[in-house]
Amino acid sequence: MPQFDRRNLVKAGFSLALLGSAPRLLARATFTRDPFTLGVASGDPLPDGFVIWTRLAPEPQTPDGGMPAHDVAVRWEVAEDPGFQKIVRAGPAMAEAALAHSVHVEIDGLRPHRPYWYRFLVTGAGSSPIGTARTAPAAGASLDRLRLAMLGCQDFETGFFTAYAHVAREPDLDAVFHYGDYIYEMAPRTEPSPRKHLGVETYTLDQYRRRYAQYKADPDLQAAHAAVAFIMSFDDHEIDDNWAGEFDKDGNRPDVFALRKAAAMQAWYEHVPVRRAQRPGAGVAYRRLDYGNLVRMHVLDTRSFRSDQLCERPGIDRAELDACIPVDRRERTMMGAAQESWLDRGLANDTRWNFIAQQVLFMPYDARKDGAPTPVIGKDNWNGYPLSRQRLVDGIAHRGLTNVVIGSGDLHQHVVGSVPRKAEDVGGPAIATEFLATSISSGGTGGAHYAGESRALDNNPNVSLLNNQRGYQLFTVTPDRWLAEVRVMDQVDRPGGTIATIAKFVVDPKQPGPQPA
Repeated sequence: MPQFDRRNLVKAGFSLALLGSAPRLLARATFTRDPFTLGVASGDPLPDGFVIWTRLAPEPQTPDGGMPAHDVAVRWEVAEDPGFQKIVRAGPAMAEAALAHSVHVEIDGLRPHRPYWYRFLVTGAGSSPIGTARTAPAAGASLDRLRLAMLGCQDFETGFFTAYAHVAREPDLDAVFHYGDYIYEMAPRTEPSPRKHLGVETYTLDQYRRRYAQYKADPDLQAAHAAVAFIMSFDDHEIDDNWAGEFDKDGNRPDVFALRKAAAMQAWYEHVPVRRAQRPGAGVAYRRLDYGNLVRMHVLDTRSFRSDQLCERPGIDRAELDACIPVDRRERTMMGAAQESWLDRGLANDTRWNFIAQQVLFMPYDARKDGAPTPVIGKDNWNGYPLSRQRLVDGIAHRGLTNVVIGSGDLHQHVVGSVPRKAEDVGGPAIATEFLATSISSGGTGGAHYAGESRALDNNPNVSLLNNQRGYQLFTVTPDRWLAEVRVMDQVDRPGGTIATIAKFVVDPKQPGPQPA
């Protein structure tokens, strides 16, 4: 596999350094085109507010987005009604040239657990589209219901984002958890595909910005962002497939990969509704959100601090990779010591449910195809880090918790199952429940199963459902049960796909493991 162009990465790092030290200039911009081509978004609800986001980009596929090389003043408004008759918060913000003229405003001073509407205004360009978001309940408040959607993996080339149009119409959603793979970094495929990436594989800040702009111009994605607050995470494709900590998959030196990662993570921040605490270099992506006394949500980062994958190396073919059995070591980690400790402390709470919202398959899983004689263990998910996984399982058991639900993604499949107390006893007592949501588009339309997986459940007694269609999962959480609806698209290779619920599962907070509803 060829290494990427190091000269591009050096340029990327140089440009990041310049942006970080450039003096702020401010002048009025003159617009001949709509600057709100990438829509609006909100995220990370708290009891008194949330983040609102936009990016000014009248020409989003040009190097500067069609914007001048100086900061531009923006005004924002938050109202209690969609007609903005009762504006309750308003103020100025800055679309910073150093951040691709993106805007992140952390709204506060709002009332808990109610919907609000927001918009941005720019002199000479009018108003942005209107978005809506719901604040979280007050700290410790009794809450009788929470509605969440979980989704991710949206490869632009392999399908349309129609599932997002359905998400935008889901009633009474409090928030969406996006587990990652918001963009895909690859060059356009040579084989036929429903849509094509613009440009080459992304390495530089400008290339990542243009890739985000291509994705965020999608009207269905914009509709979902405008309809509900997103709780954003990231996985591998926001930077490079299967990256882990300081290592990429191509064998480049860590200092070289660090340049690409810095460019990619700046572009991620510029295009998603997260707080300054999640800005790369200024904080960490993992964080905790509480919904009254009903749900504590632990949002993990399983990429930035993990040890390199075992068995994976440049040039290895699929047969070799499948046959390789990882031999774990105690010092290997999926989250890093600081995040492990943070999560363990956060699990000590009195909420009815603990939701561990993360990126990759957690439960033990044998991925062998039909007729294969020996198990196949995933190297890029928790199965490749069994001792790190066991530390978390032991922590849950030590605290006597029965109310842990783990949310996952990455596999481009729906997987519903139990996390066993002991990995070697897969069909034994459960310590937690896992819901892994399929992709929005990655993998194409799909069917009930991947080829060669018709007997996969025979090898995985802890798995209750395996499905290879696109879609998302919908959670309705009450004090007495966690209801999960598995939502699938009939097709994504052309617009207009329909959504249907193929299965429902419930979990009792006192008894881990999913049961058919």
